Amino acid sequence: MAQFEVIAAPLAGLKLIRRRCSEDSRGYFSRFFCADELNAAGFSEPIAQINQTLTRRRGTVRGLHFQYSPHAETKLVSCLRGRIFDVAVDLRSGSPTFLHWYGVELSANNRESLLIPQGFAHGFQTLEDDCELLYLHSAAYAPSAEGALHALEPRVAIDWPLAITEMSERDRQHSNLPSDFQGIEL
Repeated sequence: MAQFEVIAAPLAGLKLIRRRCSEDSRGYFSRFFCADELNAAGFSEPIAQINQTLTRRRGTVRGLHFQYSPHAETKLVSCLRGRIFDVAVDLRSGSPTFLHWYGVELSANNRESLLIPQGFAHGFQTLEDDCELLYLHSAAYAPSAEGALHALEPRVAIDWPLAITEMSERDRQHSNLPSDFQGIEL
């Protein structure tokens, strides 16, 4: 029996992954990653890096980050504690959904993850205090290949569910896209 339900999001290649759960009086068992099953969903590279974050304050926005080729990465983002509004923005040159965004609530309770393909920027907003996330990356972080999109970029116009209470200084410094931005090549 498949351990994941893979749901296509409205942006090509973006997937919502719902982990199946076996539960009894002792607790539950849920498979977090299976290369065979997630390969079919689009996570076909080996896992190169696993990162964990804790964001203390409700309303905080982190992101929107991505990496340029040849360090472009696929990410599997999961919320282990709390609730977040997770966002992916299509930055792929020539994509029919270029500069479109998709947001979904991820939480410890719903056991859903967002599978974000190469060419997307990623960020999130905490919907409650003390949110803990786990990221699986197909490429190691390469500072020289890092790109970012301001969370309030007007050409994207993300509808954040809460007023933004906090952003890192680094994320606040991200500039808006130049008017001639044509996307990223993979």
